[in-house]
Amino acid sequence: MIQKAGIWFASTLTIIIILSGVTVYLFIQKQNQAEKIKFLLEERNYFLLENASTTNKLESANLTIITLTEQINYLNEETSRLNNKIADNDLELNREKNKNEEFAGKIKKISGTIEVLDKLSKTDEELLAKYSKTYFLNENFIPMKVSKIDEKYILAGKKDQYFHGDAIKFLIDMIEEASKDGIDLKIISAYRSFEEQADLKGQFSQIYGTGANTFSADQGYSEHQLGTTVDITDKATAGTYTSFENTEAFVWLQDNAHRFGFILSYPKNNNFYIYEPWHWRFIGRDLAKDLNRNKVSFQDWDQRKIDEYLVKIFD
Repeated sequence: MIQKAGIWFASTLTIIIILSGVTVYLFIQKQNQAEKIKFLLEERNYFLLENASTTNKLESANLTIITLTEQINYLNEETSRLNNKIADNDLELNREKNKNEEFAGKIKKISGTIEVLDKLSKTDEELLAKYSKTYFLNENFIPMKVSKIDEKYILAGKKDQYFHGDAIKFLIDMIEEASKDGIDLKIISAYRSFEEQADLKGQFSQIYGTGANTFSADQGYSEHQLGTTVDITDKATAGTYTSFENTEAFVWLQDNAHRFGFILSYPKNNNFYIYEPWHWRFIGRDLAKDLNRNKVSFQDWDQRKIDEYLVKIFD
């Protein structure tokens, strides 16, 4: 009996202890659950606050975006307006530029015309006229400029010779260039005044009679009176002889004289005088080169066409 009572007591005690342990465990678990719930609630509240804050920020950002969009649209409109204004200004500037260029062109043309007129006013208008029995040169005509030719270029025994002051540099350049090629050109005669030509023609007429008209011009019709014509020879020929055409000097002149503005005035079969291989006239480089290029003589071209070269005769 006592033994049974002891077993029951032990069993009851064990159950009580177990129930106490379970109760304690459940209590602890309840406490833990309460704390978790509290933590989760706090987390929930925090996230709700964060979400509200984010929502406010998003709304604020949206407002900012809307404002910026409006500003961008305004700026685009302003940019478009400014671009249109710039385009209009460019058109106006181009119009003004065109006007200025047109005006500058007119000024340049006027300046060119003034320059041409100035050059022509300082150039003897007779220098390109055809005097060989065609045009009369006034007895009072004297070239605007006359310069003495250095005696080293004059044929020995001849008097002092003169040449047009603006053309003499071309004459000297030609003689010097020939010298470099081994050709020794010498001047027999150059400028002659009206009176000198009259005296010379008188002398020839006394000797040759009317035959003098075939090789000597009357006063007022001689190219020598212009001051731009020379009779050229070499030391071997030493005079105005047709044999000069057989010399290296004449061949050189035929090949090169045009480069310095000189032409042979009276080639073979001309309509004015006998063939004069010694008689060379300065007419300017442009005209001389064009005549040579076209293989025509000075007399072949119309006087009006020739006169177009007068302004450039000394260029």
